[in-house]
Amino acid sequence: MRTIIQAQRAERDKLMALPYLSRQNQIASQEVLKSPYIKLITGPRRAGKSVYALLLLRNENCAYLNFDDKNLLDKWDEDLVMAILNEVYPDYKYLLLDEVQNLPDWDLWVSKLYRNGYNMVITGSNAKMLSSEMATVLTGRYLQIQMLPFSLSELFAYNGLDIHALSLDTQTQAMILADDYLHNGGFPETLQSRSLTKNYLGTLYDSIIWKDIVQRHHIRNTDDLYNLAGYLLSNFCNPFTANEVTEELGIKSVTTTQKFCGYLAEPYLFFYLPRYNNKLKLMKKAPQKVYVVDNGFIQSSAFNLSENLGRLLENQVFIELLRRGYDVEKTLFYYRSRNDKEVDFVTRQGSKVERLIQVCFDMSAPKTAKREIDSLIECAGELGCKDLSIITLSDEKILQQAGYTIYVIPITKF
Repeated sequence: MRTIIQAQRAERDKLMALPYLSRQNQIASQEVLKSPYIKLITGPRRAGKSVYALLLLRNENCAYLNFDDKNLLDKWDEDLVMAILNEVYPDYKYLLLDEVQNLPDWDLWVSKLYRNGYNMVITGSNAKMLSSEMATVLTGRYLQIQMLPFSLSELFAYNGLDIHALSLDTQTQAMILADDYLHNGGFPETLQSRSLTKNYLGTLYDSIIWKDIVQRHHIRNTDDLYNLAGYLLSNFCNPFTANEVTEELGIKSVTTTQKFCGYLAEPYLFFYLPRYNNKLKLMKKAPQKVYVVDNGFIQSSAFNLSENLGRLLENQVFIELLRRGYDVEKTLFYYRSRNDKEVDFVTRQGSKVERLIQVCFDMSAPKTAKREIDSLIECAGELGCKDLSIITLSDEKILQQAGYTIYVIPITKF
């Protein structure tokens, strides 16, 4: 065990010495570190959780345990590990637990450490397991930070551009980067080798399904799971119901489909957006729209006969809204009017509808512009909302129509 922990210390020191781009986060790093609560960093595999944690603790005396290490799990002995940590990291102030959900009964152990005064930073790739178990065992005693793949703004910063201060000289480069991001997404390890993105993300996608779902939930019928994942990936941004998917894919039961959909959401692979309704029962019955955590997965693994730039942009906007702290079923929805007009995103603040956002890749065709504007205005009337936006690839203008002001915003300014 001492050899394992010493090897992990060498790994920690090597990772901390590397240069990194600081991640943009809603909560300042120092504010996070000052909190007495457990710092819980969640998100998909390879999105940068561990790097964020290491940067957070770079100038601090911290001990490190990586639970993605099979040797550590196989030889786990709680008392022995804590004794060796004190030897390898004398007088450490923080304890970093990486991918802790891989340890059986991790929540009980973490709870005991917290009661004994340990100041912990935890990372994990399973949304349901971490949030539900942390909420059960450590209610009100943890601070959760969601780490998603790089945003468009972070991609620009990685390439030396400030997305909020683009000059005429950088407009062409900015459009190339925006198009690149639309297709390839923002997983950190793909940024330096875009030619390998499809291969890398295809492997990561398979790894997430196998490690985080099949093995964890002991699934025997893997064909139905993979078929469902492929269906959702190819139908991103589209509404679906479990009944329809069950029939179309020939899955044994609706219950199995619902269970598998839940499993596919746990490792932050898919998100399901409900249709807004004041009545919870009706909202639960309506079709949900499915979104993917990163556009790169769509390009690398989805079966699409044609490229749909509008849906790629919509998926990008959805993930950006998550990054800003909106939460599906609580503050983020889609909406369909009584006349079947749809608005892509409804954001809510408390009980009040805050903003309606439509996504349209290109509004240059009058017919397209009319369709998007009419839908937005009709939904705004039904929901009593005045803050209206249309996100596009590059169009920018302010429209006045039917008593509403509509802001058409290019994705780089959104």
